[in-house]
Amino acid sequence: MAESKIAIYGAIGANVAIAVTKFVVAGITGSSAMLSEGIHSAVDTFNGVLLLVGLRLSKRPATVEHPFGHGKELYFWSLIVAVLIFGLGGGVSFFEGIQHIRNPEPMRDPTWNYVVLAAAALFEGTSFFIALKEFRAQARGQPFWQALDRSKDPTTYTVLAEDSAALAGLAVAALGIYFSHSLGMPELDGVASVVIGLLLAGVAVFLISQARGLLIGEGIRPETARAIRAIAMEQPGVEDVGHVLSMYIGADEVLVVVDVNFRDDTSTGDAADAVAAIERQVRARFPMIKRIFIEASDAPGQDKATQRQPGAF
Repeated sequence: MAESKIAIYGAIGANVAIAVTKFVVAGITGSSAMLSEGIHSAVDTFNGVLLLVGLRLSKRPATVEHPFGHGKELYFWSLIVAVLIFGLGGGVSFFEGIQHIRNPEPMRDPTWNYVVLAAAALFEGTSFFIALKEFRAQARGQPFWQALDRSKDPTTYTVLAEDSAALAGLAVAALGIYFSHSLGMPELDGVASVVIGLLLAGVAVFLISQARGLLIGEGIRPETARAIRAIAMEQPGVEDVGHVLSMYIGADEVLVVVDVNFRDDTSTGDAADAVAAIERQVRARFPMIKRIFIEASDAPGQDKATQRQPGAF
């Protein structure tokens, strides 16, 4: 997770500098879009801190109360981040935009707005490319959108989504400020703020959807389950493979339960060797699968559910 921390630290550093500057310039120029961007950057800064908290808490060792560890802490905190983006980022920006549309105020000299937007684009762009580099390393050749949908590491895809929204928001703010000033229509600055709010709400909905799936027990992809079933079927003495149940219990940790049926003539020793081979081959092919439970049946001398898990009790 060292790479994920780099992406988060980069985002926090960029957002702190940008947020302060945006608020100052928003106060000077009276731009609603710039104020919305300042709120956006402030929320992103706080979100980065929350992700670091979640990352730290998720690394705590297993306890009696939490025998599978605390990996899902990261998913909980990423959900909190998404809710904050929706409420504080999207909601406040939308409200500020509506207020500016209903009570428009002529914009003063927008020069400083453009200077700040250019600087913000530089900082946000740097943060975005840091996050993108780490994301591509995790994607391992998958198409971008497919990898984004399948990613289980909130520290990477959250920063990437936030930075993407930030760059899009900067473009919207720049257009709103330009047309508001050049056309003498201050309402357009408010419209830009509303668009930024809707953009943030859309990002938040995506992040909430991702966090929800992982919190309620999202499992491995069907093709991965089929590969595990094929590995089990290749072992001597295995007659059939039933269910392959799985659940992500951390960003890079999966629990898998495999139901294996042995032939009646399979000895206890051969069954034990087959179970060990399944565990070894599955872990070698899928490193994120850290915990494997084999439910073995029909082998003489074995219970219906024989679980081979190091450290289990």
